[in-house]
Amino acid sequence: MNAQDRKYIMMTTRPVSRLVCSLAVPSIITMMISAVYNMADTFYVAGIDVQSPAAVGVIFPYMAFIQAIAFFFGQGSANYISRALGARDRESAEKIASTGFFTSLITGITIAVLGFIFMDDILLVLGSTETILPYARAYFRYILIGTPFIMSSFVLNNQMRFQGNAFVSMMGITSGALLNIILDPVFIFVLGMGVAGAALATMISQMVSFTLLLNLAGRRDGIPLRLRNFRPKLSHYREITAGGLPSLGRQGLASISMAYMNQLAGFYGDAAIAALSIVFRVTMFSTSVVLGFGQGFQPVCGFNYGAGKYDRVRRAFWFSVGVTALYCAALSMTGYVFAGKIIALFRPDDLELIGLGSQALRYECLVYWSVSFVTISNMFLQNTRRTIRATTLSASRQGFMLALALYFGRKFWGLDGIIAAQPVADGLTFLLAVPFTWSALREMKGE
Repeated sequence: MNAQDRKYIMMTTRPVSRLVCSLAVPSIITMMISAVYNMADTFYVAGIDVQSPAAVGVIFPYMAFIQAIAFFFGQGSANYISRALGARDRESAEKIASTGFFTSLITGITIAVLGFIFMDDILLVLGSTETILPYARAYFRYILIGTPFIMSSFVLNNQMRFQGNAFVSMMGITSGALLNIILDPVFIFVLGMGVAGAALATMISQMVSFTLLLNLAGRRDGIPLRLRNFRPKLSHYREITAGGLPSLGRQGLASISMAYMNQLAGFYGDAAIAALSIVFRVTMFSTSVVLGFGQGFQPVCGFNYGAGKYDRVRRAFWFSVGVTALYCAALSMTGYVFAGKIIALFRPDDLELIGLGSQALRYECLVYWSVSFVTISNMFLQNTRRTIRATTLSASRQGFMLALALYFGRKFWGLDGIIAAQPVADGLTFLLAVPFTWSALREMKGE
């Protein structure tokens, strides 16, 4: 029995609770460390002045934008790969893998070139004020250079996870993340580069992650990436679109909504932008565990759906929802009680920022329990090829639901409405996820 046969048997016969947990642990570690180094940028630069964390917040919609495109190619190709491996069609999986990777790399280079040409215009659209612009410009330059590597790393990470090689993927991602945490204070404080140092640390760490992931891609019965398998055919992109459109919708609209949030918060000063940026990084760190656990569920879902083992898909879904729901409930209570102390870790002497940030964090904690069901449901719909429902749901929480909440919140309640917009969007998205998921589970019974 070869390694591919052993992988197939493991993914389709091992008890789903143990299987999901074994795949989730390295993904959770990867997501948490990635969230830590994302939060580290904000933590370190917050000690300089209020404009520096605000500048990082301004660039975040761009990071969400390139991540959206990377996840489109990464999860789009990876969803097909997991189903193809479940159906024992390795040749098609290899072609889709190379097509997704090389297309992402070319797209990243194109975006970086355009970013340098239209830099100031882009930063203003992302919500920069005139006082933040010099800081944002210094940070943005290095992020643009790293764009092709950032995007391609996301593609490689997704493809390796969906093959069941989450541990190998973790090695590549965490190595770069740990390097970034080490380099941040060196470049920011020791070399005196300020906010630009944080971006340079991110760029170098992403290049390291990219190099490691590329070298690890074909290890442990994984699918190697070969230029000869790069087949930019319409049929391949159709499959990538079916699997990746929900991710593109989720992250793409999140990018637009976050830029809109920065623009609205800018009317109330740089401290408002900085506070919302800090709260977003804190909640992103918290959600990394849910996403990591969901990423352990995804290959189990894809393999077993491709193999026609629908009962295992349902059991894996409800197990994942149950575990992550308990985690979210516990975190909600903790975050609500200690909101002020959490925000004060970033700028302990800025009372305005602490007040705004703790208010936003407490609002978010009121509905954070819903993140569990929404996240796992979205992954379930995406992996079972319910493209329209998956795309609609993924585009809701930080997409059109958030945009609507921001518009009406600011119109009727001003800054308080902006601060409460994300929790309102979370609640509305949960109400949408329930009928979408319930109908898909019933359909799968019929299948």
